[in-house]
Amino acid sequence: MARLVEGCSSFRSGSRREFLRAGGLGLLNLGLPSLLQAREMTAGQGEVVGGAAGSSFGRAKSCILLFMWGGPAQQETWDLKPEAPEGVRGEFKPIATTVPGLDISEHFPMLARRAHRLAVIRSMHHGDVNHTTATHELLTGRPIPRTGGGPSGEDWPHYGAMLAHLRKHQDRTALPTFVQMMPVSLDGAPRFVESSHGQGAGWLGPALDPFTIDADLNRQPAAADIRLPADVAPGRFADRRKLLRTVEDQARRLELNAQVQAMQAHYVRAHDLLTDRRALAAFDLDQEDPKVRDRYGRHAHGQAVLQARRLVEAGVPITTVFWQNDGTTNVSVYWDTHNRNFIDLKTRLMPPADQAFSALLDDLEARGLLDETLVVWTGEFGRTPRVGQSVVGGAGAGRDGRDHWPHCFSTVLAGAGVRGGTVWGASDRWAAYPARDPVTPADVAATIYHLLGVDPSLEIRDVLGRPHRLCLGEPVTGVLA
Repeated sequence: MARLVEGCSSFRSGSRREFLRAGGLGLLNLGLPSLLQAREMTAGQGEVVGGAAGSSFGRAKSCILLFMWGGPAQQETWDLKPEAPEGVRGEFKPIATTVPGLDISEHFPMLARRAHRLAVIRSMHHGDVNHTTATHELLTGRPIPRTGGGPSGEDWPHYGAMLAHLRKHQDRTALPTFVQMMPVSLDGAPRFVESSHGQGAGWLGPALDPFTIDADLNRQPAAADIRLPADVAPGRFADRRKLLRTVEDQARRLELNAQVQAMQAHYVRAHDLLTDRRALAAFDLDQEDPKVRDRYGRHAHGQAVLQARRLVEAGVPITTVFWQNDGTTNVSVYWDTHNRNFIDLKTRLMPPADQAFSALLDDLEARGLLDETLVVWTGEFGRTPRVGQSVVGGAGAGRDGRDHWPHCFSTVLAGAGVRGGTVWGASDRWAAYPARDPVTPADVAATIYHLLGVDPSLEIRDVLGRPHRLCLGEPVTGVLA
């Protein structure tokens, strides 16, 4: 399901069908009360000052952020410690890659054959041990300004929302600037991703919140819900759009401009998308060659990553792909392996991640898009050095699990402006703390902005006119081409 019109009561209040109800069917019986519902979600937009340049600056036209929500164990994925004591090193074996000296997990065999395209950062760290607030660090480059509740107007804006804000004067298309995918399980598993901070526009306001797809695209393409209902003819739809403009004019006379602006932006975007065949086609996975779909994997993650490639190809600047909510009884939820760490990693988590990431790299390169598309693979933190170790603030660990650990983890970059075949930073002998060249989420944020052609030192102003530096970190020059 997809969300564009979601400013009624909270960030999480929409779905793809609700977006269409507001942007399409909603036009059939829309009145002033519907617009008044936007009151609580109103926020301002700021001014932009500054600029920068560099050899890798602006190499990326788009970015795909593959977010392994839950916290992948660094010791089982990108930073194995075969010489560490038993109980630290885990069960998995390292394997050689196409880069001399770079070994990764045996359960990433396809990525091992593509390591020459990757830059692995092994010294990531921050101090937040909680899932839903640590996401704010990785999705915005900033510590969360407050705790409690779900995504709010106090959050720092996601990279995609900030990019949409900075490019607001550029030519617009029917496609959204910022899309996120968070495939939802049908078995009633907890939906923690939806509660994660940093996924929306925050203080930039709801008009820049992402278009959200929460369907399992392996079961149903997004295009199935992004279309006009059969009983709504194009002419009728256009008439209702005119009616909406009249209602908006009435609302403005009541001095509700700020509230209306956010809702109006969503309605306009909904209308544009519903009436643009090329834009709709970008969401239709059924137009893909079945063999290509097979290469990505006939699972929720693989099809979501393929959808991200289609969006990049169509011109969407930023897409976030969250790991699907596939948790069930006796199975780890997402990558949160408090129990069954080794079983779930080798059977449920790493194989589809390996397949989809590898297919994406190959597909982007074959289409001539890899040199202009930045790909980021990360989670919000890593896992404890010792198996069975529990930490303060974590959720504990079973005998075969690892608890939350933000003090050291791995993030991987590839594509536009990234120097492939690179390992940056190093962890200590237990993968517990950075031993060399520590990197923060703010540094990764600066790298992302730099590659997308946005100066990380840019000064922006919030709704109160207060100046802020866009990013508090510095680009990780060691991974830049």
